[in-house]
Amino acid sequence: MAKIIRVLFFIAPKNFRDEELFDTRKVIEKNKENVKIEIASISKGRAIGMLDGRTGIDLSIDKIKIEDYKAIIFVGGKGVFEYRLEDNKEVLGLAKKAYEKGLLVCAICAAPRILANAGLLNGKKATVFKDNISIKILEKGKAIYTGNDVEIDGRIITADGPRSANKFGQKIVENL
Repeated sequence: MAKIIRVLFFIAPKNFRDEELFDTRKVIEKNKENVKIEIASISKGRAIGMLDGRTGIDLSIDKIKIEDYKAIIFVGGKGVFEYRLEDNKEVLGLAKKAYEKGLLVCAICAAPRILANAGLLNGKKATVFKDNISIKILEKGKAIYTGNDVEIDGRIITADGPRSANKFGQKIVENL
């Protein structure tokens, strides 16, 4: 029996970007055997995406045992700003701990701002949703902003937004 590979998606409870969760998840489940995906957020319950997609939240941030996972994927969307996830000490701590524990740390759209503010992009190639504020946040975090659809630097994978969700998912599969 092959070992289960656990992957954790982290989303805002409201206004996460649907494609970045659902399309990325579909690519991972279709192309990686023995994968178990769980969804986490700042609180437990139900989440609603920007396009009205709905999902249950399996874990609140305080219940996450990060060492149980092989990868964490931070999903973008307006909820990142509305819930100030890029400034939330618990969220930043989660990203740091995931990296320290050797996980694949991934972020798409606005979510690479979380990685920048957690200090994980210092000297690393990264991309983000192409708006001036997000790019400046990456550069302030000492990232090497590339503007590519998807960027991989070591155990960090970043992507620029919903249109890159399938490619982002594929790169995650290749690196799990």
